[in-house]
Amino acid sequence: MSDVVLRVEDLRKTFRKPLTGRKVEAVRGVSLEVRRGEIFGFLGPNGAGKTTTLKMLMGLIAPTAGTMEILGERAPSPDVMARVGFLPENPYVFPYLSPREYVTLCGRLSGVPRAELGERVGRVIAHVGMTEAIDRAVRTLSKGMLQRVGLAAALVHGPRLLVLDEPMSGLDPVGRKEVRDLVLEEKRRGHTVFFSSHILSDVELLCDRVSILRRGEVVVEGDLRSLLEAGKRRSEVTIGGAGPALREELAARAAATREIGDRVVMEIDGDDAVRAVVERALAGGARLESLTPKRETLEDLFVRRAP
Repeated sequence: MSDVVLRVEDLRKTFRKPLTGRKVEAVRGVSLEVRRGEIFGFLGPNGAGKTTTLKMLMGLIAPTAGTMEILGERAPSPDVMARVGFLPENPYVFPYLSPREYVTLCGRLSGVPRAELGERVGRVIAHVGMTEAIDRAVRTLSKGMLQRVGLAAALVHGPRLLVLDEPMSGLDPVGRKEVRDLVLEEKRRGHTVFFSSHILSDVELLCDRVSILRRGEVVVEGDLRSLLEAGKRRSEVTIGGAGPALREELAARAAATREIGDRVVMEIDGDDAVRAVVERALAGGARLESLTPKRETLEDLFVRRAP
């Protein structure tokens, strides 16, 4: 069995403007692989082509060019999609149904055997923490609760690949944590999760690997830890007791500087530059008050590579 659950090669999508007929390239040659059992983050600024790519993967729109494989088979197809769970950014849940009724409907449409349906519905609703509201009208639920109902519907047929489009969008911190916990639980259960998000702190907490889009093209892809470790090593250096001339000289070597009383706090890139600043400060009669190494964050990487 292949270790690759999702493979996209040279995927492209071109739209035409309704009135002018002008071509707009929304996705331009995207290629990526998602491996079994990992959480893969699909990132990019607004308009980068993330949602368009997901819609092509789910068969909601047709690609202009390129190939897509899910679980080793050409996608989209009914057989493949029966093994995929999908949560759109704004799931539409019929407001007059209860979570039990809606998830039951989704289970029937996904081909869950009638003899198993009731037990599965109760189990996935409990799994997403909605048992207490299982028979409440959906129109009375908060957005966070709606997200959980949508996730239950995506899980009811036991998918091997879970695709989530902006699952934390619009949620408060508690709701975001609840969704993060559910995503991690799916990974612990051996499922593969592919999700799009613009909340970089959540991606950094969850993902094994990421792909960053900019203007419809992949500009960064790889193991998240390796990508961050490969970034510039930056340190925060705090120098006290430096005179105006020495402060100006040291600040010229820093990426960023701020002053707090008689102290100057500098962001410095590279170990050699840090050593040179410290040695010059001490030689000039100043004192070293602190030196704190700082690793690059996903936000730093994102701003550098996908502005």
